[in-house]
Amino acid sequence: MSESVAAPVEGVEWVRPRPPRSAYRNDLVLSLVLAAGTAASVVLYRITGWGEGAPWWGSVLWVAAMNLPLAARRRWPEIVALVASAAFVVGAMAEVGEALFSNIALFIAIYTVGAWGRNRLRADIVRGVIVVGMFVWLFWALIVGSMTPEQLPDLSREGVVSPYLALGLINVLTNLLYFGGAWYFGDSAYRSARSRAELEQRTAELAAERERTRAQAVAIERLRIARELHDVVAHHVSVIGVQAGAARRVIAKDPDAAAASLSAIESSARDAVDELHGLLGTLRGDTGPVDAAAAESAEPPVTSTSTRGIDRIDELVAESVAAGLPTELSIVGEEHAVSPVIGLSAYRIAQEALTNVRKHAGAAATAEVRVRWSDAAVEVEVTNTGVARATRAAVAGPDAEWSSEAGGLGQLGIRERVAAAGGTLELGPRARGGYLVRARFPLRRGEEGRA
Repeated sequence: MSESVAAPVEGVEWVRPRPPRSAYRNDLVLSLVLAAGTAASVVLYRITGWGEGAPWWGSVLWVAAMNLPLAARRRWPEIVALVASAAFVVGAMAEVGEALFSNIALFIAIYTVGAWGRNRLRADIVRGVIVVGMFVWLFWALIVGSMTPEQLPDLSREGVVSPYLALGLINVLTNLLYFGGAWYFGDSAYRSARSRAELEQRTAELAAERERTRAQAVAIERLRIARELHDVVAHHVSVIGVQAGAARRVIAKDPDAAAASLSAIESSARDAVDELHGLLGTLRGDTGPVDAAAAESAEPPVTSTSTRGIDRIDELVAESVAAGLPTELSIVGEEHAVSPVIGLSAYRIAQEALTNVRKHAGAAATAEVRVRWSDAAVEVEVTNTGVARATRAAVAGPDAEWSSEAGGLGQLGIRERVAAAGGTLELGPRARGGYLVRARFPLRRGEEGRA
């Protein structure tokens, strides 16, 4: 049965919320079933001769008063418990003659006060009044019976522990267990509901915090890309400014030199537009404000990104070897000039893959970095020999969640870098073990589009 559970608030008494409508329907069914069972039990008791003195109409009214209020036990638990207790006492005094289902109904009523009472002080008072009243009634009946030999004449009243006293002690112990159990299990149900509410609250808070962390990490990555965009585009803008100034000064005296300057301006402008288009395309969607200090701390303390490029991958391999990961570097083909965006992206992807190989691929793992050059593209590939289970996180990092719906934050960063440069990405476990990360970047975006 589902239940809407309100979250506890520190310093405020928790109140158990109302159950759903289906719970009220279940309570109605329970009350009708108990009423039917009580009626059948009354008939059987009367057949045995117990309760014949009570009129039939009185037994019917008693059965209804004892059981039907349970239909509202979770709506008004204190009132239902008091009504059931009064009906129980009246039935005993009127010698209706039913001691099975009526005890079950009274137990459920007292239990419900502890489990569903919205005011804990009132719940304790009501239960205390019922229990004390029942024991006063019990002790009064035992005292009167001890002075009335006509009641239970077969039980002797003589001796330190007479048969009658033994019967009385059995009744006291039975009632202690009966009322104590109803009280204890009711409070246990209430504590369980509170614990469940606290657990659901913590789960919701952790889920919200996880989403905030994921969104903040993506926002920080975008902010970092924006700073890299500034570093990359500033170069083209400065070249355009210098060449424009030179062309202006020599256009009247040396048209050929001016034409060369204008050609350089055109080339730089096209490169800048291509790189702007790719980088701005990754800064998609709305992001909340990112704390500057958090953004700064998110990056490792390395040399400025503007000084890192594909031509320095050999240094990255040397650093990986020095860090204890056997790494080989293979360069295939003739090197070509690449844009700063592609050079930086290739370097960062190789760096991310090697870093996570050291973290997750195992102590015996080795890695290989391959750079393949062609006339149209450059391809950077990082493979390792780590066990497949360990290398599943080799790109995303220790906190990443690999699934069919979404990759980890490390994987997301790699995808955004490749997308920013207009390239393609292949990553995943290899059939013979280990992990593969392969990124292919077009040397010219237009050539990639025609291909």
